[in-house]
Amino acid sequence: MNTKKLITTGIFTLITIGTMNAQNKSYLDKTKPTEERIDLLMKQMTLEEKVGQMNQYNGFWEVTGPAPTGGNAELKYKQLRAGLVGSMLSVRGVKEVKAVQKIAVEETRLGIPLIIGFDVIHGYKTLSPIPLAEAASWDMEAIKKSAQVAAAEASAVGINWTFGPNVDVSHDARWGRVMEGAGEDAYLGSKVAIARVTGFQGDTRADLLKVNTIAACAKHFAAYGFAEAGKEYNTVDISNSRLYNEVLPPFYAAKEAGVRTFMNSFNILNGVPATGNAFLQRDILKVKWNFDGFVVSDWASVREMIIHGYAKDGADATQKAVTAGSDMDMESSMYVVELAKLVQEGKVKESLVDDAVRRILRVKFELGLFDDPYKYCDEKREKATIGNKANNEGVLDMAKKSIVLLKNESNLLPLKKSGQKIALIGPLANDKNSPLGSWRIASDDNTAVSVLEGMQKYKGNQLTFEKGADLTIGKTAFIEELVFNTTDRTGFASAKKAAASADVVVMVLGEHGFQSGEGRSRTNLDLPGLQQELLEEIYKVNPNIVLVLNNGRPLALPWAAAHIPTIVEAWHLGTQTGNAVAQVLYGDYNPSGKLPMSFPRNVGQVPIYYNNYSTGRPTNGEGNVFWSHYTDVEKTPQFPFGFGLSYTTFDYKNLKLDKTAIALGEAVKASVDVTNTGKYDGKEVVQLYIHDEVASLARPVKELKGFELVELKKGETKTITLTLTGKELGFFDNNGNYLVEPGTFKIMVGGSSDKGLESRFEIK
Repeated sequence: MNTKKLITTGIFTLITIGTMNAQNKSYLDKTKPTEERIDLLMKQMTLEEKVGQMNQYNGFWEVTGPAPTGGNAELKYKQLRAGLVGSMLSVRGVKEVKAVQKIAVEETRLGIPLIIGFDVIHGYKTLSPIPLAEAASWDMEAIKKSAQVAAAEASAVGINWTFGPNVDVSHDARWGRVMEGAGEDAYLGSKVAIARVTGFQGDTRADLLKVNTIAACAKHFAAYGFAEAGKEYNTVDISNSRLYNEVLPPFYAAKEAGVRTFMNSFNILNGVPATGNAFLQRDILKVKWNFDGFVVSDWASVREMIIHGYAKDGADATQKAVTAGSDMDMESSMYVVELAKLVQEGKVKESLVDDAVRRILRVKFELGLFDDPYKYCDEKREKATIGNKANNEGVLDMAKKSIVLLKNESNLLPLKKSGQKIALIGPLANDKNSPLGSWRIASDDNTAVSVLEGMQKYKGNQLTFEKGADLTIGKTAFIEELVFNTTDRTGFASAKKAAASADVVVMVLGEHGFQSGEGRSRTNLDLPGLQQELLEEIYKVNPNIVLVLNNGRPLALPWAAAHIPTIVEAWHLGTQTGNAVAQVLYGDYNPSGKLPMSFPRNVGQVPIYYNNYSTGRPTNGEGNVFWSHYTDVEKTPQFPFGFGLSYTTFDYKNLKLDKTAIALGEAVKASVDVTNTGKYDGKEVVQLYIHDEVASLARPVKELKGFELVELKKGETKTITLTLTGKELGFFDNNGNYLVEPGTFKIMVGGSSDKGLESRFEIK
């Protein structure tokens, strides 16, 4: 029999269970199939221990120090020792992870190891570009390798689970979390989701046993990217058509790629918070898609259902979340407090608890934690992996591929490598902190290579740096609001003097790294602080300006678009920012990025996206005011989805289809000749769009359905062939059924969503 001791706390009665004299450890037999091992373990678990596996806590004390006394930390510590914690997040470093894992494995009755989670969003210590920037590369192999670097470093410090990738599609640049996703398009987003999942986890489920892979988490399920007005944590109200055709495809792609966990979202959908939404979590994810991993709530989102007005108290919130399919409670303490009692009262079926626990244990077995709980706790590997040369080379490669050339009318770029006087101006030009981006909580401050440092490596020119003005005032921190400088112009005069005597001015302007990300919604998409004024003042004395943008979202910069001859979108590129920017500016790397989100002309156009609908009056056919447009600005974006220039030029000719009519189930191949007609070798993203001209549901004016990144030497021509099958030619109806219908399809092939060669074919 088990010996039980009751510990009374201010929240609930905690049951600790003494060691059994003849405990059955057969679930540790690695020769047995995983599902059999799970069965053997669950037969020995009490209800309380099962609930414990569904409980995740944030790091709550210095785990290598003495046990905490008093308050919430002591309670959590006692629960951990009692086997009532299944996962922890924000515990990192081999010593810390090993210490907390030792408690779970060696001091609890069953010795079930913890899964250790962390926000490895675009790298751990050595940071890649933000995910939106990575998506601008359209290079799936590079994105996969970037995730591999992140997984290698995270796993080396004891982490075995990342809360990424974020696969939210969003059309609204006001939403700060666009920096975490792949932009506005479900097709591109699906490809990026696959690359990042396989980068984190490996290509097969068996790869999770490797020491340098970690479990991935597709988030936020679902529709978080469509928060009203781009405001963080806000309401979502979208159609089923948008849900099935734009929101869910990247999640399904992640599931098909083998992602082991999903995270639900903060928003409501159809009036129901996602955490308590059975339609999403059970009907779609677990039943229709047959997902066999587990779902974790977002931070305290179980408790937040009370604030939503959907649950009356903690017990009600717990009941609704578990019933809906939310398997693990992140940091709200609702499950560990309420769930066992709800089962005992018959309000929650124990079979639902068993299903959730089985899913959680399955991932732990797949990670090999039962066979070696300390497999991620190797101090030698930690020291050898973090920040090593290969990792820095990897993130530098990713950073260069993420840069998008938006404008180069005066051919100021590439810069000459000798004989030029260059003035480098801007508050972000010598910033070693901001380029790290928002989600860099494991990295060290001021560890980015600044643009100044990157350009100083090129010795042939006379380089002068002037900040011009501070961007922010006071402390900058992940959890605090930024304060921008709007009054101190003392650096303007020296910046103008430097610019006036320069051949070329390079200005590095944009957003602070903490200005995008979670909780960073904006109603303006301009250059904050005094930057716009500084830009215009410098332009007065020298218009030969190369504007380098550091930002985490599309910006609306109509004045710069109209006046500045050269604009480079350099995002927040991470650790190797300055080296990447300098190599592009000097032509050692020819930029090849394409925009994953449309850049608006002003914030009033937002949300703006390329795959919009025609409406009944798309053009001014009658010569009057009654058509779909704005009266004060063009309705097109400043820079469209898929747009990006190069130092060379590309010409498209001879678009051909192998068939002009196909039967349902057949494929059609489109081929096009692409020629590098410029003076430099370069890469081009060849993009294929379709338009289903008449369908049972109105379809967007164009939809990306294929692309290929091709490298061409100057003067070289390659024939690129892209294939369309039923997977690309159909759509979902309002009940989630996938349809491929007869009809006429227009296709467009080119280097951007706004122009290309056109043809048509028919499905009979």
